[in-house]
Amino acid sequence: MAGFDLLLLAPVGSILALSFAAYLAAFILKQDEGSELMREIANAVRTGAKAYLKRQYIGVSIFFAAVFCILLFMAFKGYLVMFVPFAFITGGFFSGLSGFIGMTIATKSSNRTAAAAMKSLNSGLRVAFSSGAVMGLTVVGLGLLDLSIWYYFLNWYYSAHAIPIGTDKISAITSTMLTFGMGASSQALFARVGGGIFTKAADVGADLVGKVEVGIPEDDPRNPAVIADNVGDNVGDVAGMGADLYESYVGSIVATSALGVAAGLGVAGVTVPMVMAGVGVISSIIGTFFVKSREEASQSALLAALRKGVFSSSIIVAVISYFLVKFTLGPGHIGVYWSVLAGLIAGVLIGLCTEYYTSSGFKPTRFIAEQSLTGPATVIIGGLAVGMMSTALPVLIVCIAILLSYFLSGGGTNPNAGLYGISISAVGMLSTLGITLATDAYGPVADNAGGNAQMAHLDPEVRKKTDALDALGNTTAATGKGFAIGSAALTALALIAAYRDQVALLGKQMHLSLMNPNVLVGLFIGAMLPFFFCSMTMRAVGRAAGKIVVEVRRQFKEIAGLMTGEAKPDYARCVTIATAAAQKEMIAPSLLAIIAPLAVGIFVGIEAEVGLLCGATASGFVLAIMMANSGGAWDNAKKYIEEGHYGGKGSPAHKAGVVGDTVGDPFKDTSGPSLNILIKLMSMVSIVFASFMVKNTFFK
Repeated sequence: MAGFDLLLLAPVGSILALSFAAYLAAFILKQDEGSELMREIANAVRTGAKAYLKRQYIGVSIFFAAVFCILLFMAFKGYLVMFVPFAFITGGFFSGLSGFIGMTIATKSSNRTAAAAMKSLNSGLRVAFSSGAVMGLTVVGLGLLDLSIWYYFLNWYYSAHAIPIGTDKISAITSTMLTFGMGASSQALFARVGGGIFTKAADVGADLVGKVEVGIPEDDPRNPAVIADNVGDNVGDVAGMGADLYESYVGSIVATSALGVAAGLGVAGVTVPMVMAGVGVISSIIGTFFVKSREEASQSALLAALRKGVFSSSIIVAVISYFLVKFTLGPGHIGVYWSVLAGLIAGVLIGLCTEYYTSSGFKPTRFIAEQSLTGPATVIIGGLAVGMMSTALPVLIVCIAILLSYFLSGGGTNPNAGLYGISISAVGMLSTLGITLATDAYGPVADNAGGNAQMAHLDPEVRKKTDALDALGNTTAATGKGFAIGSAALTALALIAAYRDQVALLGKQMHLSLMNPNVLVGLFIGAMLPFFFCSMTMRAVGRAAGKIVVEVRRQFKEIAGLMTGEAKPDYARCVTIATAAAQKEMIAPSLLAIIAPLAVGIFVGIEAEVGLLCGATASGFVLAIMMANSGGAWDNAKKYIEEGHYGGKGSPAHKAGVVGDTVGDPFKDTSGPSLNILIKLMSMVSIVFASFMVKNTFFK
């Protein structure tokens, strides 16, 4: 009974998160919007972003309707519980809703951030960070709301009706809850891939023609792709990222809950991750009050301001989690607390590693900037080398966290308890998502604020302040991506274990020895899939960017007076091209995550499915870190040059840096961050369709 009482902290945490997000949104909307021109620019970006999302949601709705019908048919055939199709829909709905709310506030914050920066750096930081906090708290609030609704509904239903044969009530609840993660992951992948293609196609097109060919500044109002570029920041880096981390958050919690049941912890195993998430909400809200900066436009001062908030939230979770574990699971399971602590520390360390490899305050990014003196080729070589080198420490950190979490939670005597420890460490890593996502999501707002200041012809001092916020935003964004992929690796292990348990419940024994050729085949296919997926998304960005480049060149050539500022470019045309290209190009990569596990499970066998998931997790984790860090380092190397080093803006070194940044754009904002969704969605698909694959595989 005490466990059920404690579980009330989950819906309470949801209400607190959404209430504080509403408070912050009201605070933002009260701020000065700036001049008429600033409002006009912000409105153009907002209109373009809403038009894009409307078109994307229409397309994704068709996909969800089709999958809902398939799942409903399977439920009638007895392959699935009848709640699964509806859980799939709610998972996708809340994932999309979190991204939409975050993007709506972000597009209303850019001009207000620029106006606030006219007063002081701290004022600009507060508005931009508050916008990011709305995104973060909306994600955790809606995530906990979705989890709470399903848990209490299923608890009532299975208490009032007969439960499935061979399972107890809590097992039936968690196995059903696992499936709504598939809906969240599906929506997240469409949002990340589509938004990533849009934003990087616009960004690459704007940079290649505007900065490299024509030689005009970034965010120059004469550039026809400048509004599309700003729209892309919102649909990709805000809406896409919100949907992405929503599915990471709920996926880690439901996977942990399911493994808690497998470990014999019952209701207590469900209580700990859900209540920890509620505690994380409170700690994140407290942490937001620590984010303040002096009037000093330096990355170190701004980074210190953000760290105060993140570290204070982590400390609060670390302290309260001890008492939560002790009084919920009992002193005999106190090792679970050390698993939580391992996840929290691993998340912080991965963030610090990412900061080292992507911030211009450290040697790796400055090394890339120095390579610009000898041209674009050496910049690209340097960026790839830094990205590859940057994978070592995060991989070792995650490996240590896995070992510590497994054995400290009792994996030596009870493997299921060890797997629960690994999964709870992912929950610990993501428990402060409300504030860690805020430090990530504020970056696109600061970037848009800089564009608004440039296009509205504000004092250069304002742009200097927004550039300081934006440069740090590149580092925090890379940190957020490393954080997400680190937690994804831990969650994916839990989901693989959940797939194994699901197959066992169906009465099928698997032989998972590496000497089993089916396992090896699945392992190789899984290791290949992240590279194939990245190729598809990179090619998609290239094709879409090519269309933007052609259009921008056409406008510079055909619109008389454009370069002199006497005529206005056709911004809407570039937005339309990017939108159409993104909607078309996102389909094939997104479907790959669903088709691949089904094909392997049916044609190669259910043992091969485990190999597929393990191979994809291992290679996808490393590849995602490499791409995110390379892209972040290239971007900040360009900004380091723009600060006046190696000749500054307009110099040959700057042009080489822009080329590196252009290559890095799809690395860090399209392909890399989509990989963590890919590996989890394939696991979710495997779990949902396990019954179908067991009964219809070619390998009986």
